[in-house]
Amino acid sequence: MLSKKIEEIVKNIKPLNKILLEQTQERLNNLTKPLGSLGQLEDIAKQLVAIIGKDKQVLKNKTIFTLAGDHGVAEEGISAYPKEVTQQMVYNFINGGAGVNVLARHVGARVVVVDMGIEGSIQDIHLRMLRGCGGQAVHRIQQGIFKNRKIGFGTRNFTKGPAMTEEEAIKSIEAGIEIVEEEIKNGGIELIGTGDMGIGNTTPSAAIASVVCNVEPETVTGRGTGINDKVLQNKIDVIKRGIEKNKPDSNNGIDILSKLGGYEIGGLAGIMIAGASHRIPVVIDGFISGAAALVADKISPLAKQYWIAAHCSTEPGHKIMLEYLNLRPLLNLNMRLGEGTGSALAMNLIDASLKILNEMATFDSAGVSKKE
Repeated sequence: MLSKKIEEIVKNIKPLNKILLEQTQERLNNLTKPLGSLGQLEDIAKQLVAIIGKDKQVLKNKTIFTLAGDHGVAEEGISAYPKEVTQQMVYNFINGGAGVNVLARHVGARVVVVDMGIEGSIQDIHLRMLRGCGGQAVHRIQQGIFKNRKIGFGTRNFTKGPAMTEEEAIKSIEAGIEIVEEEIKNGGIELIGTGDMGIGNTTPSAAIASVVCNVEPETVTGRGTGINDKVLQNKIDVIKRGIEKNKPDSNNGIDILSKLGGYEIGGLAGIMIAGASHRIPVVIDGFISGAAALVADKISPLAKQYWIAAHCSTEPGHKIMLEYLNLRPLLNLNMRLGEGTGSALAMNLIDASLKILNEMATFDSAGVSKKE
């Protein structure tokens, strides 16, 4: 059952404006090029206009939300890295040293790091930040670079029962909605990117994909951070045990999230439906964001009209997720880092699509003859 907050957000999600879609298609057809010759750039331009309106020439305020959470299922030995890395990487994000930070700077995007449920305490994070970068850390906290939306100190091991309670699942989604609305109030957002951090989170993501897409865990489970064959088989077995133990309802996003998911996955789902509700395009990153999109789609099937798939991860389940959602990725670079790195790279192409629409000459303005 959805909370009042989530119901209000979902109720506000409307179909894309068909008139704007048709008008944009007409302009694209009159640009100095063969029909459809710029492929997905044209599709994205059309989608963007239908979301944000025809008068917007460029998307200036870009924010990538990188949500972090730990997972109880990691105790089953399904990752190549210890859980401590989640918290260590949060410091790295805040200090601006991670891959997503570099690529976000490249495209002019802001990175907002959110603790959704890592095992460390917020006090530990603040102390380590202050020791590591002093006044800079304080400044970045004050800027809203780091947000505390902790639901719990990591989820529970889903091989022994639900990963979280239904109440926690709802809170995680609401937290994602709230951080989007905070950014809107604090200067606005014109383009949202999603990202994640959480050791072990490809396991709940594969479990969600298996349930929602109705495929065997072997089909959607990959090597994550680089596990060997033995650990991969264990990971598949763990997912099977979790699904069998919890028996999630494949048509109920809250039930799936609470039984198999992660706090950061719930938060990302909230961001995705909030973006759609506020008519902001949302760039979906990789495999973990894909799992969140599956959850969000069960909550609001209309929301995916506002989403753009950044890339196709090397995780085998990601392609299956995208096909299920009918989302076509912009890039295929054999990436599997997460963090929002794919979202950042895709923002370059999204900018390009609007420039093509708004700056390219028409046949009439350029005095070029049309196809006979």
